Amino acid sequence: MIRQGFLWLIVAMFFTPIDAFAQRGSFDVDRWYSILDNLRSRAINENISDDVINDVLRTPAFIPSIVKSDKNQAEFKLTLNGYLDKTVSKGRISSGKKMRAKYPTMLANIEQKYGVPGHIMLAFWGLESNYGAVKSRHKLTDAFLTLMYDGRRETFFSNQLIALMKIADDNNLDITNIRGSWAGAMGHFQFIPTTLAQYGADGNGDGRIDIINNISDAMHSAGNYLNKLGWDKNERIVRRVVLPADFDVNLLDGKTKFSLPEWSALGVTNPDGSTIPQTKMIAGLVADVAEIKAQRANSSDANSPDTDIAPMPVITAYLTYPNFYRIKKWNNSNWYAIAIANLADNLH
Repeated sequence: MIRQGFLWLIVAMFFTPIDAFAQRGSFDVDRWYSILDNLRSRAINENISDDVINDVLRTPAFIPSIVKSDKNQAEFKLTLNGYLDKTVSKGRISSGKKMRAKYPTMLANIEQKYGVPGHIMLAFWGLESNYGAVKSRHKLTDAFLTLMYDGRRETFFSNQLIALMKIADDNNLDITNIRGSWAGAMGHFQFIPTTLAQYGADGNGDGRIDIINNISDAMHSAGNYLNKLGWDKNERIVRRVVLPADFDVNLLDGKTKFSLPEWSALGVTNPDGSTIPQTKMIAGLVADVAEIKAQRANSSDANSPDTDIAPMPVITAYLTYPNFYRIKKWNNSNWYAIAIANLADNLH
């Protein structure tokens, strides 16, 4: 007798691209069913309800396009300025101001409860889902099963699926209708299930946490997360500064930290040339090192024995304060953190 899940697997394979199979050879059905069986056993041990377990395993589908996405993640090629132009666009700023006007009470309540100002919340919301306008299309149970089968991070994605099943069980959610990114992030603030399990908050008091369909739950969950990361509403995220043209780029990774007077002594100034604050605050320094090196190479190539050395432009950089590094615990990208800071400033 052919198992029902196998029939669905055949349907899924037939109607989806099969590029991923070409590199792996024939599909390993035994491995697929081993994953399903192990998931059922683990879910039972975790006291997840039969209804949720059966919903996940009734028609599980392998999605080749997800494996392809995982193996071919685009290399980041934008310059920092290009990235900021894309993420902190006029349209995103305009939409953020509309959301600020639409949800003033909710934003004020979150700031009072979690200590995270409204413009910071809006910046995260804007970058993560364009204020909820970006709708995820992947059925998360199938996305996690597919990534588990692929095996690169089987334990990680198995933990995510179990966490998702518990969330659905505890909050009476239909797990078959929970959709997210191919990598498993969901909702207005793109939480993965284990993050939601740890920081999820019931914003509207209905006894459930639904960060996909309920903006209040999503906002409160994000505010709670940032609060637990230690957000300090009295500190800025970054300070835009300029550096001497010959500044040592090895200091611009955000990991090297000095006090502001020490940075000042190395030639770091405000954009207008004035002295940066001389408090004892410790900060890192981040800039687009690849772009700086490219400019230096172009300047060197332009020289000849008959010309003087072409002057290098001053370097634009960002002093990075403790809130910057809290953002990096959310998304470990220097440029993402700078974009949050820039968008937040425009929404203040």
